[in-house]
Amino acid sequence: MQSLLRSLPRRHRHNESHRTFVDVASIKWVRDRALDHAVEKEGNLKPLLNLKNLIKSEPSKSLPLSLIAQQRESLGIATRPVDFIRRYPSVFQEFFPGGIGIHPHVKLTPEVLGLDADEHLIYQSENNKRVGADRLLKLLMLARINKIPLRIVNRLIWDLGLPHDYTETLVPEFPDYFQVTGGNGNGSCSEPYLELVCWSNELAVSVMEKKARCEKGMPVAFPLQYSRGFEVDKKFKKWVDGWQKLPYVSPYENALHLPAKSDEADKWAVSVLHELLHLLIGKKTDRENVLLLGECLGLRSRFKRALLQHPGIFYLSSKIGTHTVVLREGYKRNLLIESHPLMDMRYKYIHLMNTVNEDKKTKGLPSKNTPEPKLGHGSKGEGEEMQDGETGKGQDGESSDFSDSEVEEGSDDYSDEEEVGDEDTSQTVSHVNARGNRVRTRKTPKYEAKRPLRSPNNSEGRNPRKTRTKERTEVSGSSHILRALFRRRSSGNVLIFNFGGI
Repeated sequence: MQSLLRSLPRRHRHNESHRTFVDVASIKWVRDRALDHAVEKEGNLKPLLNLKNLIKSEPSKSLPLSLIAQQRESLGIATRPVDFIRRYPSVFQEFFPGGIGIHPHVKLTPEVLGLDADEHLIYQSENNKRVGADRLLKLLMLARINKIPLRIVNRLIWDLGLPHDYTETLVPEFPDYFQVTGGNGNGSCSEPYLELVCWSNELAVSVMEKKARCEKGMPVAFPLQYSRGFEVDKKFKKWVDGWQKLPYVSPYENALHLPAKSDEADKWAVSVLHELLHLLIGKKTDRENVLLLGECLGLRSRFKRALLQHPGIFYLSSKIGTHTVVLREGYKRNLLIESHPLMDMRYKYIHLMNTVNEDKKTKGLPSKNTPEPKLGHGSKGEGEEMQDGETGKGQDGESSDFSDSEVEEGSDDYSDEEEVGDEDTSQTVSHVNARGNRVRTRKTPKYEAKRPLRSPNNSEGRNPRKTRTKERTEVSGSSHILRALFRRRSSGNVLIFNFGGI
């Protein structure tokens, strides 16, 4: 180790000593709820679109449910396929071909077919093809060997915004950019590769260089955004401040001359990872994709160290059952800053998926066939006025909800104090009558007068919620005006009506 330090320049020795007290274990990771939500809301989108594309590729535009179950792992469906399909009825429909109740099939709904048509137009547009080819070319230029195995590129086509058949549609249209070599006896390599054909100096400019507009070798500081509640240690902050002042090395340059464990090499590895995430339309990808690409580039350990030591640049989310690397500066809270047509389409798919969840909430609402809950004393009518349609009376002024067996007419048990002759008292009795009809479901209900019929505080204008209403009921076929008086008596389980004339 001492001989290694003696062989390094003094500047590298100083940087090496700076790294000795940067303890990754001392960095307290804090969750970022906004970025977690940005990752979580796209959890089932990718397997849903994979299944959508598989169904659409069939001549019958449908698939047996049993066949979908067999391809569950390749589609990325984590749950039972039948549960996944029934979770999104606005996207998938189950049916039985031929009217036979066996061997269910799955097809797409008209709503998702409309979104699929719009998505297809985006993929077929010349502008999207050109931008996608540029992204793929820049990815190849990041690799020192100028070629990447197709198995790794295939893991990134979702994040790059490329069509799933890019090797048949996009690659042949840009023969001066790249080509597929190896595999199937078409080259010396057994494994197929996507190989760079021509280097482009115009595209070999990183996003950091475009923003800084500085000369080569000048220091460029990365934007830092820490999670709320993240505590920056003094030693860590001092190291980060010194690290930001180091010269910026472009990710498209060869930095093999830098010592592997120096701060300059670390900043170059961060610039490569930073540029890679900027190429992705969602500014995020699975950590395994980053590590596999890093292994191909010979930077796997450096990428690991960059993710751990720079929480202000990169964020690791553990949502949706995996670890997702998110570029912090690409988001404002949980929303992407840089808009992309394909990302806008994906948000439309997410909205269609969540529309079903919103509709399911209405299933908990009572329908017209659902019996209303029984209302006790203190329910509606306590301090409120009942509307005319809620009194339970028919057009003839009598209660139309009680049978003859439930009402005993002609009882005169009222005392002189209970006898009502003034207008205010008749209003109070009518108000009680409106509330009494709310518990008419029992044959012989027990009524207990828990509230006085008169309240001295219910003066006119003092409390508008307790204003008494006047109800004048007219008996059909008669010129007399009757006032329906309904009293609840605790003595006996009988409803007693008293009709008094004016």
